[in-house]
Amino acid sequence: MDVTTARERLESMLADIDRSIAVLSGDPVAVRERSAADAGSDLTDADRAQAMLSVATSHRRAVLDALKRIEEGSYGKCVDCHRPVPEGRLEARPEAARCVNCQAKLEKRR
Repeated sequence: MDVTTARERLESMLADIDRSIAVLSGDPVAVRERSAADAGSDLTDADRAQAMLSVATSHRRAVLDALKRIEEGSYGKCVDCHRPVPEGRLEARPEAARCVNCQAKLEKRR
């Protein structure tokens, strides 16, 4: 994926994540802006909302890190082994920081 396309996709993802975080955080403006379909699925379980907020915040961090790698010129290279991240992986997950092998190693350590 070329850097311009990656940047556009990442910026779009960031905007979506920010809207989700605003809704999960209870921002009244964001809540009013939700569609009618979303309004029917109010988040009433505080634990569930907090877990979703945590995931969204983590995803936001990954997107910001990817945008930073674009600025630094290292986007598309694994942050661990410095080999190219496969094109298909970047198409599926433009925020991916690691190649499949390094990501698997990281997940095993967790």
